[in-house]
Amino acid sequence: MPSHEVVVVGAGLAGQRAALAAVEAGRDVALVSKLHPLRSHSGAAQGGINAAVGAEDSVDAHIFDTVKGSDYLGDQDAIEFFCREAGPTVVEMEHFGTIFSRSEDGALARRPFGGAHFPRTVYAADRTGLALLQALWERLGSERFTLYDEWDLTRVVVREGAVQGIVAFDRKGGEFAEIAAKSVVLATGPAGRIYAKTTNAHSCTGDGIAAAYDAGAALKDLEFVQFHPTALLESSILITEGARGEGGLLKNRSGERFMSRYAPHVLELASRDVVSRAIVTEVAEGRGFSGPYGGYVNLELMHLGEERIESRLTEICDYARRFAGIDPVKEPIPVYPAQHYMMGGIGTDIHGATSVPGLFAAGEAACVSIHGANRLGGNSLLETLVFGKQAGLAAAAHAERASAPSLRASDLEEATAPLRAWSSRKDGEDPSLLRAEMQQAMAVHAGIYRNEADMLEGLRKVRALKQRFENVRVVDQSGVYNLNLTDALETGHMLELAEVILVGAYARTESRGAHARTDYPKRDDARWMRHTIAERSPDGPKLSYTPVAVTSYQPTERVY
Repeated sequence: MPSHEVVVVGAGLAGQRAALAAVEAGRDVALVSKLHPLRSHSGAAQGGINAAVGAEDSVDAHIFDTVKGSDYLGDQDAIEFFCREAGPTVVEMEHFGTIFSRSEDGALARRPFGGAHFPRTVYAADRTGLALLQALWERLGSERFTLYDEWDLTRVVVREGAVQGIVAFDRKGGEFAEIAAKSVVLATGPAGRIYAKTTNAHSCTGDGIAAAYDAGAALKDLEFVQFHPTALLESSILITEGARGEGGLLKNRSGERFMSRYAPHVLELASRDVVSRAIVTEVAEGRGFSGPYGGYVNLELMHLGEERIESRLTEICDYARRFAGIDPVKEPIPVYPAQHYMMGGIGTDIHGATSVPGLFAAGEAACVSIHGANRLGGNSLLETLVFGKQAGLAAAAHAERASAPSLRASDLEEATAPLRAWSSRKDGEDPSLLRAEMQQAMAVHAGIYRNEADMLEGLRKVRALKQRFENVRVVDQSGVYNLNLTDALETGHMLELAEVILVGAYARTESRGAHARTDYPKRDDARWMRHTIAERSPDGPKLSYTPVAVTSYQPTERVY
């Protein structure tokens, strides 16, 4: 049985930064990933990374914008730490070799993003995530740690109140295996594939969040699900906020720049929840376009000129031409909101520590909470690096003082017995069909606008799907690259999290940030300035609440 001091699960930016911090702290580190690190979903991030590096900007302004953007649900002490680390983090990544775009005077180029007072988003054209990922991978150096790639996380093993390691499925070897560890860092990213339309990669199935939940860790604020306002209509491929930051315009079928109705001061550069609701409202009230893939509005870039579009939005041009047959230099891009980000996740402190000793989390799998009810664009890439580093340092420190892990053969048997039963059945449920039904239920009943009746119906459907999942069948009897088994594992994870989202959303009787209820349209600070905590119980998610940390900014009405 392999054993390491620190095991990091997930090899995107948060996982790699955690691994680098633990390696540099002198620990024996393993990186476990369901796909090769350079194919991680971090590489899909386009628009940029926030840092108050401009002369007109300030850390205090970044803090305030983030607090306001969170609809005052973000913990202000965590936000203060996060924003103070922003400048040093961007400089560090530049020193690691990230090739950022530059302005004419040679300084780091910055573009405006929604919800920010100043152009604060440092970028590498529209491939910022990939540029950061490549630089960090080179800095980490494959000879400094052990890589287990194409391994699917199955379980985090906890005994006597502390982490002992993990159980995972080795796709290439076709076997389940244990890896012992003193510290485990979960950096497995989001669970966007719970929804039918999402900008998330197919790998984003919430594996680490579900494993932490199963291991007894508390989940936090999972009801807050962000929809990105501009996804390519048919495919839901992300059209970066950087397109609006460069001057892109949103127009309805009358040619009206309709954001003047919803955010008269900043128009297209309002926060994402505001712009998403505006687009949905335009379409619902008959002012959008209609087509074979549903209603939409247009994103116009043509007025920016060919040189600017081609040089600063290279990837967007490629996506529009390849997947929609549209040349954005000459034609508008049809867009509609799609699920994009989860503000909630595994509850942690600023050092990545969860409620389970030895278990840490970072990146989109975690909830510190800095995003609160709504994340500002440009803060997610920064989050992966700032809190990935903190989680790696804390995991290394824990491993240095922790006793040797104790994994047993019975741990592997217990973790895999239900999974092996899936392959022994002669009849049963198809995991891919269950997944499709779940995705549709979440899209209809837990989308941008919510209400009590819809969420109760969604919860009924998801719980029925969970019951049917108990009789799931894996038809593929092969061992190596058994993607039917992987599909079943992922579907089980997502069904658990879909239930948590719906239970938390139903209980929160207000509208705040991305959680917009038509039956409770107002924010209710008297009752709901608090975080939702969900823990697993035999009867489903058990909810409790903790207060929001408020330091400098008392809640006020959020307008743009």
